[in-house]
Amino acid sequence: MIAVTAMLLTGFFNETVAQATPAPYVADYTSSFAMGNTAYATKVLELWKDWDDNQLNRHDYFADTIVAWLPDGSVTKGKAANMEGAMKFRGSMTKSKSTIHAWVPLYSTDTKDNIVCIWGSEEDTFADGKVDTRELHEVWWFNKDGKVTALRQWQAKFGALPK
Repeated sequence: MIAVTAMLLTGFFNETVAQATPAPYVADYTSSFAMGNTAYATKVLELWKDWDDNQLNRHDYFADTIVAWLPDGSVTKGKAANMEGAMKFRGSMTKSKSTIHAWVPLYSTDTKDNIVCIWGSEEDTFADGKVDTRELHEVWWFNKDGKVTALRQWQAKFGALPK
């Protein structure tokens, strides 16, 4: 009985606090999420592995109408243009190694979108021997057929971690 009362009060308290403390911003897309389909997260992880292995044609997970927003401000529309750009950039490297920090599949309960967010780092070695490391955050959108319809990517460069 005590456990039930505690759960009810906790739920009441959390709901009351949420109502009593309005957020300082309103999301222009959505702020209503539930856990999403893990199969979509697996697809994103496979695509990251395809990048590392330079096997970008290994999986056919992109919709013909995919739109990608990249960190340099460019927007690429269509599967063919996105694949061509990705293959050209990846082809300039002799090696790419990703480290995944975290991923989460999400489902927007109001927009009905399936989304995967992923955070990681990438260390790329180019043909001239230059090594470039960057932190990545990506958001991937999937359609009802399980194909990627949109991708937004952000990147950052951090210095060495303090000792």
